[in-house]
Amino acid sequence: MSRNLAYGRPHSLVPYTRQGGYDRLRSERELPTVVLENETLTATFLPGHGGRLWSLIHRPTGRELLHRNEILQPANLALRDAWLAGGVEWNFGTTGHWPLTCEPLHAVRATAPDGTPVLRMYEFERLRRVIVQVDAWLPADSHVLYVHVSVRNPSPDETPVYWWTNIAVPEAPDVRVVGPADHAFRFDYISDLEYVEFPNLDGMDRSYPGRMSRAADYFLEVPDGERGWIASLDATGSGLIQTSTDRLRGRKLFCWGTAAGGRNWQEWLSGPDSAYLEIQAGLARTQLEHVPMPGGVTWSWVEAYGMAQADPEAVHGSWDEARSAVAASLHELVPPPVLDAALASTSEFVGSGEMLSHGSGWGALEIEAGSLPLVPELPFGSCDTAQRPWLELLVSGCLPVCDPPAAPVVGPRWRELLEERADDWHALYHLGLMRLADGDDDAARDAFERSVGERPTAWALRALAFLACSAEEAADLAAEAHRLLPDLRELTIEVLDALLLAGRSGEVLALIEALPQADRDHGRIRLAEARAVHASGDDDRVRVLLAEGIRVDNMREGELSLDALWTAVYPGQPVPAAYDFRMSEG
Repeated sequence: MSRNLAYGRPHSLVPYTRQGGYDRLRSERELPTVVLENETLTATFLPGHGGRLWSLIHRPTGRELLHRNEILQPANLALRDAWLAGGVEWNFGTTGHWPLTCEPLHAVRATAPDGTPVLRMYEFERLRRVIVQVDAWLPADSHVLYVHVSVRNPSPDETPVYWWTNIAVPEAPDVRVVGPADHAFRFDYISDLEYVEFPNLDGMDRSYPGRMSRAADYFLEVPDGERGWIASLDATGSGLIQTSTDRLRGRKLFCWGTAAGGRNWQEWLSGPDSAYLEIQAGLARTQLEHVPMPGGVTWSWVEAYGMAQADPEAVHGSWDEARSAVAASLHELVPPPVLDAALASTSEFVGSGEMLSHGSGWGALEIEAGSLPLVPELPFGSCDTAQRPWLELLVSGCLPVCDPPAAPVVGPRWRELLEERADDWHALYHLGLMRLADGDDDAARDAFERSVGERPTAWALRALAFLACSAEEAADLAAEAHRLLPDLRELTIEVLDALLLAGRSGEVLALIEALPQADRDHGRIRLAEARAVHASGDDDRVRVLLAEGIRVDNMREGELSLDALWTAVYPGQPVPAAYDFRMSEG
């Protein structure tokens, strides 16, 4: 674990860019879905949102087994910002919700050897440069949904990988999470990771998340040789159970907690009266780890989802009784040999070529570049507008100048081309991004400085601000970038944050004063104004701004800016719910 905790963190999220720009104004709309159904289960997938399993209904009872969110509200919890609560998320790449969680995946129809329809979803994940494939199917007589996950590293080089299947299920005081462990690694957003007994800790049974006051992660320590599974069961002893073949070692319980901050987060993400918790399964023991994946290999496993039903007195009895009863129910639902046979059968799945959803053109670009093998059962289609500048580089040897710049790429082939031929501001800017992604900060800085020398642009100056050695230098560079591109709101927010960090509140207020009213009304900019006013000593004005309302639509998970501002100007007074997003207290 010590090795894995220190291994694999990416130097940046390049080639991915931020996904923001959403608000909290809601209206009804239709979403493309793909549905698998048999007599027992109906499974609904959202291929346009990371292939998420959005709903799993047990047909004989009409029961929804997942937390099926009634709203599709992005919030700032993922690596790229936007994330959705609800359903089952396929979470690959690096610690945090994966870069494709709000992106479309390719989806095609395939067929199992017995004729069962298979939903196949896949994409080229560009940060780790790995192909991720998810196959889902429901045999006619099956009481479980099968999901086959395949992760393929086409490079000859080792890459760090991370996988957690994040399963949202309804939360209530009588819901108990059960798994095959009596110890766990706890992370409570206050202290370091610690090894604890589970579920009984500090006089409280932590297997009832709806009774815990604050947010926490419990990574269950499943003993070697024990079958991996996790279940969330209500007062009747029934609910969702997940199991898998052996490669998925980890199991986890997460809850927001019942304190004001946790309740506010739940409502922020899912609306009122829609509390949920998460049960999860991963490659490692904790989500703080990455594991080394050798070059040229494919890892795969099968997961199964269904409704478990056990004696409620046992489920809510002693921990040993609960574990034994649920394990017996699971064995009846899907014995291990059946799961192993399901995994073996996936090699015989046949794709039909019928496209159900289109993902990105990045896989097609990498095939053109010779960096990705052509896999007939995974048609990546053709390149689209975002890839055309890079196709031009392949064909002509010259990356066309674009302003705004072309969408970033990374990888040894692309860096090799630009190291040889970057001689204008745009190519030098992209060379800097590639070097940054590889952890070559000094070389990246040199490329960005050369780009500015060819032509000063907000893009290269912003990158230099990211690499600055001091808060003062970062603020100067961000301010210069903003002067070149004053109408880009995201850049305005960045320069305000940089100036605040450098203690230059007067400049913050002067910049905000010159903004259009629509920008001044933006939540992030109102928050920056309030923080600058507080730093200048005018707390009466801060109280006016708080009374008028500051709503930050992309409030970051774990961010304490709003409650800290309230406490600073109203010491000793309770933080209102609208400003309370604390995960550890309140």
